[in-house]
Amino acid sequence: MKLQGKHIILGISGSIAAYKAAFLVRLLVKEGAEVQVVMTPASKEFITPVTMCALSGKPVASEFFSANDGTWHSHVDMGLWADLMLIAPATASTIAKMATGICDNLLITTVLSAKCPVMVAPAMDLDMYRYPATQNNLQTLKSYGQIIIEPGEGELASGLSGKGRMQEPGEIVAEVISFFFSKKKLLNRSFLVTAGPTYEKIDPVRFIGNRSSGKMGFAIAQSLAEEGANVTLVSGPVNLEINHPLIKRIKVESAREMEEECLKKFSDTDGAVMCAAVADFRVETISEKKKIKRTSEGLSLSLLPNDDIASRLGGLKTDKQLLVGFALETDHEMENAQEKLKKKNLDFIVLNSLSDKGACFGVDTNKISVLSDNGSVLRYPLKEKKEVARDIVSLITEWFKGKD
Repeated sequence: MKLQGKHIILGISGSIAAYKAAFLVRLLVKEGAEVQVVMTPASKEFITPVTMCALSGKPVASEFFSANDGTWHSHVDMGLWADLMLIAPATASTIAKMATGICDNLLITTVLSAKCPVMVAPAMDLDMYRYPATQNNLQTLKSYGQIIIEPGEGELASGLSGKGRMQEPGEIVAEVISFFFSKKKLLNRSFLVTAGPTYEKIDPVRFIGNRSSGKMGFAIAQSLAEEGANVTLVSGPVNLEINHPLIKRIKVESAREMEEECLKKFSDTDGAVMCAAVADFRVETISEKKKIKRTSEGLSLSLLPNDDIASRLGGLKTDKQLLVGFALETDHEMENAQEKLKKKNLDFIVLNSLSDKGACFGVDTNKISVLSDNGSVLRYPLKEKKEVARDIVSLITEWFKGKD
């Protein structure tokens, strides 16, 4: 029994897929798990607490207290007891409440009190699933560190066919087992990741910057943390949030501020991924307090070069440290990337090209090639940035094999 001794809260919300929860709890118990079922009021319209009690061997919690004997169902105690909380099925409404912290039932208050990881198995019609608010809410839950079990495609209760049906109970149990027993490949390692642009001040209003969204760097930080690594994320100004217990975010604005933080942290890490689009130049003379007024004569700015942060770290790294750089090129891509790889003493360099449609700044996809210091070149197709991050982290885990 692969889940022997594990404490699992199974949260059931009001979906037609609630009938699958009966099979799910039976499989979890068969694998040795102790299961506490928590049901929303709406879920009881689809499957009864009596059924779930009989299968789990525990009284079902649904209301905050029992009207019969006054028993208090403590969401705090349940949250401390559990090794995992699994919401299956999770409706669009429940997902929205989890994302925004609306605690109007026992299931949601238990989620907010849980000290354990949370898994979410969405179940809804295809249009509800792909609705922008639902997708945004799922992204929010991911940013909280919650694990989303992607719904399957097929015939739905509406009669339509598409993505939105809850994964089958056997698949969900396999995900749970994998969660508990898959080896975290970067456990106890630490990494520095840079992300986003830098802003180089001209005056209190204006700055020199670039279009980097930070999405690639944030995805890499998330993927490293999911493999068990402790991550220091040094981020320029971006409209992104990240919430993972293994990620510490440091916000900076200028290249000099980013450089200072990187130099402080690098010696204590196993490696660094330099994903930020750092400004090459800064303004020599900044108007700190007064906005520069428009004139008919125009404006000339004297620019000074910023230090190359990756090069500075390359000069400091030891044989046991990994350094990954990024190169955004518009011409002679391979030649320029190879030169940067050697000049900066990098182990890998990730090459982006502005000529590739759907890649680089401001989009959710990227197309990369990875050049190694051993001369190898790996080319990847256009992918979601989260998948690209996993590809990069896979190369990082391979590099560390045998290093201990």
